[in-house]
Amino acid sequence: MKTLRMELGERSYDITVGRGLLASADRFFRLDRKVLVVTDDGVPPIYAETLAARCASPVTVTLPQGEANKNFDSYRRLLSVLAENAFTRSDCVAAVGGGVAGDLAGFAAATYLRGIDFYNLPTTLLAQVDSSIGGKTAIDFAGYKNLVGAFWQPKGVLIDPDVLSTLPRRQLANGAAEAIKMALTSDAALFSLFETGEALRDLDTVILRSLAIKKSVVEQDETEAGLRRILNFGHTLAHAIESAEGLSGYLHGECVALGMIPMVSDALRPRLLRVLSSVGLPVSFAGDPKKLAEAVRHDKKTSGDKISVVFVPEPGRFEIRTLPLTEYQNDVIRFAENGRKPL
Repeated sequence: MKTLRMELGERSYDITVGRGLLASADRFFRLDRKVLVVTDDGVPPIYAETLAARCASPVTVTLPQGEANKNFDSYRRLLSVLAENAFTRSDCVAAVGGGVAGDLAGFAAATYLRGIDFYNLPTTLLAQVDSSIGGKTAIDFAGYKNLVGAFWQPKGVLIDPDVLSTLPRRQLANGAAEAIKMALTSDAALFSLFETGEALRDLDTVILRSLAIKKSVVEQDETEAGLRRILNFGHTLAHAIESAEGLSGYLHGECVALGMIPMVSDALRPRLLRVLSSVGLPVSFAGDPKKLAEAVRHDKKTSGDKISVVFVPEPGRFEIRTLPLTEYQNDVIRFAENGRKPL
């Protein structure tokens, strides 16, 4: 077992990583109260049941799986259950699932009674290495990713790598994309682990090194005013693909993989393509160019007629570049038309 401490003053919390810890969640969280356990129907029910058994007064909601369900209807359902069961500010919400369950549960916790306690127990590799920490919560709206949300830090995060044993290979690759993203910007040694093919055979190391990167970034820039933008490496084009494709078809990590390809140097690109292919991630995409360009306009990194993007010249080093929005939109169009093209 290893515990990392997210140091955010009064919003600080522990991130505990260890095999078999799900069954003893009450050692780490205050579960002697009403707990809304939020999961989805893609998660083995035993995981939510295991947590509920450790709670004094659990209420479990199982949502439909998938990004398409990260919407107002699901959010409204969680708020309704909280109200119908008379949850108070002394009670809490706990997510057992991937990023969709975590985002929805966290957003409900952030807004119900102006904020109640939230715990995150991620069951996908993507959520374990990335979305479970940092405090970003959101729902999709009007066809655009994470358009409505709030920063709401969890009171604690519990990561049990044993739950990944039931994860399909495609979902492992989906999570690997976010780890590769962080390796490229901040940890050349972790990227080497992917290049040698050892990464997916040593998930504990991948999880801990990825968490250490994100923890450090969030501690320095909690609300994405500056440095935290590096965590969006590959995400500008990724979110455009998700929005243009109707938030379906491609998994989030697959979109991030595609989004990274044009944002690395010519020298690094062949190495990245080999790594992506080796873990089962896509390396080409042919989408509707105009739809992609329009989706970019709604990206949260746009400011007026400018957009901020992250570029990686070599593993472990990044640059934040500010480009005219129209220039970047034209680059996106070329990317879609030509498959792979450096921006």
